Amino acid sequence: MSQPTHVENAVNVDELEVVDGRAYENLEGWIPELASEEDLRIALEKAFDYRGDISLTFKNGEKVEAFVFNRQTGTGLSDSWVQYFASNALDKRKASYADIARIEFSGKDRAAGKHWEAWLQKYAEKKAAGEKNIALMPEALD
Repeated sequence: MSQPTHVENAVNVDELEVVDGRAYENLEGWIPELASEEDLRIALEKAFDYRGDISLTFKNGEKVEAFVFNRQTGTGLSDSWVQYFASNALDKRKASYADIARIEFSGKDRAAGKHWEAWLQKYAEKKAAGEKNIALMPEALD
């Protein structure tokens, strides 16, 4: 079987239109006022998108540094929950929205800054110079 010499309607991925991402919101250091159920829901949704640790203070007085990685919203606070990794434990944990008294965006936001834009610029420079096998290498996490 012979291979085609050209492909009709071939797409050049370098010429594709790229959709802009969401506007970056700097939440580092933010302590939202949780005056209503909606305030708490909004803050926990932002905590889910945040790429750093947050401090959760529960109504029983317990405070935990955590990385939120999942959440489920129900019809009320008692059937809504958040899953997180606590900085002082290896297991994942789950807490009801109804048990949360305070949220602090206390950890460094790993997505802050223009890291993506800087990488794109370096990538474009390497590509223009004719480099091949250009890879994305992550920064150290400190």
